[in-house]
Amino acid sequence: MTHAHLVLEDGTIYRGRAYGAVGTTLGEAVFATGMTGYQETITDPSYAGQIVVQTAPQIGNTGVNDEDPESRRIWVAGYAVRQASRMVSSWRATESLDARLERDGIVGIQGIDTRALTRRLRDAGSMRAGIFSGDAIASDEEMLEQVLQSPQMAGQRLADVVSTPEAYTLPATTERIGHLAVLDLGIKASTLRYLQGRGFDLTVLPHSVTAEDVLALSPDAAFYSNGPGDPAASDQYVELLQALLRAGVPFFGICFGNQLLGRALGFGTYKLPFGHRGINQPVLDVATGTVEITSQNHGFAVDAPIGEIVDSPAGFGRVEVSHYSLNDHVVEGLRALDIPAFSVQYHPEAAAGPHDSMYLFDRFAALVRERKDA
Repeated sequence: MTHAHLVLEDGTIYRGRAYGAVGTTLGEAVFATGMTGYQETITDPSYAGQIVVQTAPQIGNTGVNDEDPESRRIWVAGYAVRQASRMVSSWRATESLDARLERDGIVGIQGIDTRALTRRLRDAGSMRAGIFSGDAIASDEEMLEQVLQSPQMAGQRLADVVSTPEAYTLPATTERIGHLAVLDLGIKASTLRYLQGRGFDLTVLPHSVTAEDVLALSPDAAFYSNGPGDPAASDQYVELLQALLRAGVPFFGICFGNQLLGRALGFGTYKLPFGHRGINQPVLDVATGTVEITSQNHGFAVDAPIGEIVDSPAGFGRVEVSHYSLNDHVVEGLRALDIPAFSVQYHPEAAAGPHDSMYLFDRFAALVRERKDA
């Protein structure tokens, strides 16, 4: 048995056993409440730089396979579970989760009280942490010092790390509507499939693309993906989006894309105490009064007034908050009323669910179709 310790920046230590690779990892400790879909979670680029604590008591039952990953690799900085399943019981599995974590070099820990850890993060907020296992275990003071020397999530720009290195194209898989420029800030594979399935030919672009590069493609619309990091440290993407909005390009953004639209419209963003991560987050659609159960993964939010139409501080006309959280009234969506642009903070492409918000892809397709027919 190889020992492992998880150390929080407040000095709290949880002692368990190694899971996955053995060594040291540092990151922001966050908790995810999903009871299923752990493979989609760990391969979601939005979790880059974070040590994910699973609140479900047992993880790994269905192993991992080659069909469910949301990206080209596991992106979590570390992984913490209460009980790792000792066996794999799915005909779809190609290997165990433990083996995949070890193969990809992801340092994890098992056998700790994840409920106590989650309550600690809910009380004190997400904080820097480290997992140390095997020969990497040192004195409590030495391990804590390593954690305290690691960077805060606020101020980090991580989309550079997770974005595609080169542009590539994907064809529409149904009747073609038009050409969509997709800025990959940490995009998930399911998002691309759903956009293709709504009739878009996609050009997926790296984070370093310029407004001139995008406009040279003559796209019918633009899309910003989910992704990790602090939107306040991402002015490059905000300025690119402002140029596209001024050019009249219809826009849809998800998660990080929602925060960047907020900043492009002139609103601020801020860090949430412990964020929203899980597949059971209730959100109200202001226009319809419908409550959606949504999948979320974000630690930052847009600072915009709920319940009123306001002028964009950046001069893009009228804007309203289209969706908000019923748990804590955090902004969950924006709609511009004088330009063709909207966004949501949550994940309508959610795998393994829920699927309450899939209509947003249809709404975007309808917006682009109407603009082309006008």
